[in-house]
Amino acid sequence: MQFKRNILITGGAGFIGSHVVRLFVTKYPDYHIINLDKLTYAGNLANLKDIENEPNYTFVKADICDYDKIQEIFQLYNIDGVIHLAAESHVDRSIKDPFIFAKTNVLGTLTLLQVAKLAWESNFEGKKFYHISTDEVYGALKFDGSLFKESNKYQPHSPYSASKASSDHFVRAFHDTYGMPTVVTNCSNNYGPYQFPEKLIPLCINNIRYEKPLPIYGKGENVRDWLYVVDHARAIDIIFHKGNVADTYNIGGFNEWKNIDIVKTVIKITDKLLGRPEGYSNKLITYVTDRKGHDLRYAIDSTKLKNELGWEPSLQFEEGIEKTVKWYLDNQAWMDNITSGDYQKYYEGMYKNR
Repeated sequence: MQFKRNILITGGAGFIGSHVVRLFVTKYPDYHIINLDKLTYAGNLANLKDIENEPNYTFVKADICDYDKIQEIFQLYNIDGVIHLAAESHVDRSIKDPFIFAKTNVLGTLTLLQVAKLAWESNFEGKKFYHISTDEVYGALKFDGSLFKESNKYQPHSPYSASKASSDHFVRAFHDTYGMPTVVTNCSNNYGPYQFPEKLIPLCINNIRYEKPLPIYGKGENVRDWLYVVDHARAIDIIFHKGNVADTYNIGGFNEWKNIDIVKTVIKITDKLLGRPEGYSNKLITYVTDRKGHDLRYAIDSTKLKNELGWEPSLQFEEGIEKTVKWYLDNQAWMDNITSGDYQKYYEGMYKNR
């Protein structure tokens, strides 16, 4: 079959990546979507069972740091667009092992950039390298109503955000130096189906179900902006197709919540759906020693994306979180499959002595 485009989506078996792959495979049957994933702990092909047999979908197991393999994939599939999501993404893990974050997030991105440059440099027309990043590169905000704008200086505080900031700089450098058509987005915290259960919301849902402690860092007063993952995938679609080359777009949910309030909301909804009395699981809240260098507040201003490309979140948080809790409760087999593996050992090592 002759395809109109051949798009490489890296990290497509992960949480956000699987939603992007699903959207592109179903929305663009004339695009060939090549999903490249190393299938580390957070990559799970079960996330894509519903589309794995589609004729315009191909999965390739590979490491973005493997230069020869990436080059082979570009040549074999005649790649003309990259949506780069593959990354080590958990701050706690970056504090324990910063080297793997530098390797994957910096050198992996550089590998993709260099291969794309060599493949495309004779004709950049119709090509695009889209790099997905995080709001954490901007540092932390005060409680003064300020928001992260695209013009904010980079002030990363964790090894994770430092590695993402570095990769962002490389992407922009490849545009400025070689003329490669690039775009970068920085997004806020995502939530929704298929999220690996080391992250706050699925962790709480699962622990409430089994009446296990809900570990909350510090006093739970850290503030994050929350974005429903399907809305993020929609934004990626719009920016990939209509975003200006060499531009940056912030993607946020206009949804600031303290961690403790998030947890109490998840408790309320989960208890209700499990038929438990209201407030039943509040007793599970357990305050643990705060994360090193824990940024107090993140909040993203998505006005530019809304004004220029017409995107805005489709769901308010209360609606999105109810859908999310219901999904996890309805898909317990998916959760059990994950929590029975290496995640269990990691979870115990992370929280046992805090």
